[in-house]
Amino acid sequence: MRARSPHEPHRAATPLELLFDLVFVVAIAEAASGLHHAIAAHHTADGLIGYAMVFFAIWWAWMNFTWFASAYDNDDVPYRLLVFVQITGALIVAGGVPAMFEARAPNLATIGGYVVMRLAMVAQWLRASVADPERRVTARRYAAGIAVLQVGWVATLFLPSYRLSVFLAGAAAEMLVPMWAERAARTSWHPHHIAERYGLLTLIVLGESILAATMAVQAAVAAGERVVVLAPIIVGGLLIVYSLWWLYFDRSAHDLLTTMRRAFVWGYGHYFVFAAAAAIGAGLGVAVDQAGAHGSIAPLTAGLAVSVPVAIYLVCLWILLDRPEYGWMRALGPIAAVIVLAMSFTPHPVLWTGLTLATLVTVKVLMRRAARA
Repeated sequence: MRARSPHEPHRAATPLELLFDLVFVVAIAEAASGLHHAIAAHHTADGLIGYAMVFFAIWWAWMNFTWFASAYDNDDVPYRLLVFVQITGALIVAGGVPAMFEARAPNLATIGGYVVMRLAMVAQWLRASVADPERRVTARRYAAGIAVLQVGWVATLFLPSYRLSVFLAGAAAEMLVPMWAERAARTSWHPHHIAERYGLLTLIVLGESILAATMAVQAAVAAGERVVVLAPIIVGGLLIVYSLWWLYFDRSAHDLLTTMRRAFVWGYGHYFVFAAAAAIGAGLGVAVDQAGAHGSIAPLTAGLAVSVPVAIYLVCLWILLDRPEYGWMRALGPIAAVIVLAMSFTPHPVLWTGLTLATLVTVKVLMRRAARA
């Protein structure tokens, strides 16, 4: 398992990586569905906490695999088998998500599945430590750090009560492991490959939003709701997804990954991009519920369920992806985020949020054309 060159030409995602991403669709869908039902049941705070915890487990396992594969993917039989183990762990996590939202605490399935994914990653790093003497210390640090933390996660199952502070401490420790390990020697991840992999997961979470909204509309129509009542949500939801796609893929991001410090900020910051994009689907489901027969959901709650994750997405893109050469146009992201939040107080918040985002995309396109002219 020798390190691959970070300058390898035409480096693209492999079929195994694409399969890995598709399996994570199940876990992401379960997390978004849990958030949707928690908001609809007036357990918004608990739902947000549970969603953040589950999504961290999903995103962190995905991210660690992605950066490892960028440096060491040799596609041999042991590598493939270990990836299959990680995929199995993701499915176990997905199976435990509904029970976790109901109990408002991690359970054996969510923690057990996460540990399965992470222990497979330990085996991958141990293989790399044998085959790559130059980065042997780095690989062993990764393996040791991950293994110790899994013992800690399993120990949380025996606590009399699960506290949010325990999760935050464990999550912080997980994120410190790569920082500690990479100090010994930088792994040979590929900037173009990493940018493509993050883009692919962005497509998946945006697709989850479309799927969640479609299922909510189908349920409302099956319950006798008229399509004309749902038309503003349908149109607005499509405009939101299309605009968010446009804004993310406005430019390639590989040239931002020039140093380890910037790579850490960019890589870690995407947690909020991915989580917000997936949460938009939950918010659209809540908006459909509110427009239909579920009158117990306040209109403002339904509006905020969409506008808040959209605003978070915009602000994160502004921090992570906007470039200095945009000039004053860089301020459009935060301005649009504020306007989107204000749309929560309108009669049709989803539609007006979609129109705001479409306007933002149009302004950016026109201004770039003017600058080139």
